[in-house]
Amino acid sequence: MATKAEVFGSARLGEFSRVATARVDDAADAIGRIFCPHELKPIGRSEADFSALHNCAAFDGFSVNYVAYGGSVSIDPGCLDRFFLLQIPLTGFATVRTAARQVTTGPTRIASLLSPTIPTEMIWHDDCAQLILLLDRKLVEHRAAALAGGSVRAVEFDPEVRLTGAFGEKLQAQVEQLVTQAESLGPKRSLPAIAAADWRESCLNALLNSQHHSLSAAIDVFNGRAEAQPAALRRARAYLEAQAAEPLDLADLADVAGSGIRALQIGFRRHFGMTISDVLLDIRLAQLNARLKTARPSERIVDIAFDLGFTHLSRMASAYRTKFGETPKATFRRLS
Repeated sequence: MATKAEVFGSARLGEFSRVATARVDDAADAIGRIFCPHELKPIGRSEADFSALHNCAAFDGFSVNYVAYGGSVSIDPGCLDRFFLLQIPLTGFATVRTAARQVTTGPTRIASLLSPTIPTEMIWHDDCAQLILLLDRKLVEHRAAALAGGSVRAVEFDPEVRLTGAFGEKLQAQVEQLVTQAESLGPKRSLPAIAAADWRESCLNALLNSQHHSLSAAIDVFNGRAEAQPAALRRARAYLEAQAAEPLDLADLADVAGSGIRALQIGFRRHFGMTISDVLLDIRLAQLNARLKTARPSERIVDIAFDLGFTHLSRMASAYRTKFGETPKATFRRLS
């Protein structure tokens, strides 16, 4: 077991201190205001031996945190409601209980991923210290909807994240790189908007495409990875992506797919849950989002939109906001 001096002496994000206390009530109150209200109780030791440390570097839509407790503590946050938490142990270990699963985490082996709609209880054992990535719920759910080609709804992840495979190793390395970058910048300098956006996109896509969750099957179907998707639909969707800026011609699309128009329409509704026109709109919106992220300050949103086949700008703006949770202008200004 690591000593308190070792845990606190090796703390990450040292210049971003939010909480450092030996009082249980003070820790529960202060950390609760940063994350969410929760019950906090020491286990097996008196309160005199209790300690809590929380360092936090916040960015646009996410934050990276170092949290350590002296001894062992039980934590009952219930439902997180507003955010997802990826918890990567550095010392000690944790037991995480949800309605359907119990996960025991440990350094370099297993991390936990908490979803906002699933009640959770935890015990942090043996001077446990963790790097914690907080992701805004709205951010995750809007990206999941975009990847699945559907409406925004709750996303619930498998809480066990294995750190021993390629995905887990890369994910932990990403979080540690973010921590290192935050430490190099310090609390008085912010992460450049483009760098923050790139990191956010990379993390969201990694989690939503590689960690199992409630929309994994829908994402696989929409992106052509599900075996059940007929070859005609894969050809049709690939054609829509390649010709997204062109007017939709159902006869040409059916010829490319090798299917009748009616059969194609039924297939899109059955496998994608959307009409052909809606799938095309979703593809154009995704391309618009990508273009806005690389656009020069001198470019105009209206010109980019017309290049991608949009003709009704007000409808485009409304659909874009529904899909990404912000207006095209907000994306352009934030990243330019």
